[in-house]
Amino acid sequence: MRDQTMIGPWVRRFLLEYLITDRNLARNTQISYRDTLVLLLPYLNKVSKTPVDRLTIDDLSPSLVRSFLEYLEKERGCSGVTRNLRLAAIHSLARFIGMHSPEHVAWCSTIRAVPFKKTAYLDKPEIDALLKTPDLRTPLGTRDYALLIFLYNTGARVDEAVHLTVSDITWGGTPAVRLMGKGNKTRWCPIWTRTAEVLKPLVTGRVAQDFVFLNRLGHPLTRFGIYSLVRRAVAQASQTLPSLTQKLVGPHCIRHSCAVHLLRSGVDINTIRAWLGHVSLDTTHIYAEVDLEMKAHALAHCDFPDVVSTKPWHTDQGLIAFLKAL
Repeated sequence: MRDQTMIGPWVRRFLLEYLITDRNLARNTQISYRDTLVLLLPYLNKVSKTPVDRLTIDDLSPSLVRSFLEYLEKERGCSGVTRNLRLAAIHSLARFIGMHSPEHVAWCSTIRAVPFKKTAYLDKPEIDALLKTPDLRTPLGTRDYALLIFLYNTGARVDEAVHLTVSDITWGGTPAVRLMGKGNKTRWCPIWTRTAEVLKPLVTGRVAQDFVFLNRLGHPLTRFGIYSLVRRAVAQASQTLPSLTQKLVGPHCIRHSCAVHLLRSGVDINTIRAWLGHVSLDTTHIYAEVDLEMKAHALAHCDFPDVVSTKPWHTDQGLIAFLKAL
């Protein structure tokens, strides 16, 4: 009878069967999950003083997961986004084990209860400052503006922006773009009139298979090119808006900002899930929690404490209901 407590066989099945066959995740996601385990297993070996091939599922405890995440941030200098990516891989491994080994369901729950770290997002004035940085009098400035407003409008991942082609954009009465997300899943995302106005001249005269965002040499813009573009825009915008210097801003931060701003404007959580291409609604709920915390903070510091204390939301449940209705 196979020993279900050893973590090694589970890791093998997770990487070679579950991610590839069952989930059909994109190659980059598979590599990211593998890299997480490349870091996690030696760390687990070091802390528990147990050879890697003798590690058990119980050796991977919630406290150790938190310790590992702290190690990533403090010793490896990883950002909050990277920390969350590593934790997402660990959550996925725990879920896989829990689904196939009933005796480990309780363990799975404790691992998946380790929370994601709320990552930075930009307020509307900061987004506006970012969009004002490109020089629209130049072709490269026009491209930079088109890319920035596209990222904010759609909440697209970097890979999705890199691989966007002319044929992925539909114009007509309701402009929209088709995005190829994780697991080769496609989704349609509406684009604003302003976004369509800057994208249309950018792709005029090109064939359907051409990529939308090109560099100065006419080659497709790379992931690193987009990261560099966003960093330059942030550095320039921070001269007029110093609050940007306090945040680690990249393309994924703009994606977070899109989600939070959609939520604030009254878009329901399921629509945001479809908009961003999330597989699980749990991922989208992170933005709802961020928005609720901000509203709770605003409520706690309002100028009318006497009025607030007399309202039905003075209880915890009433407060939550009230905040959701704001």
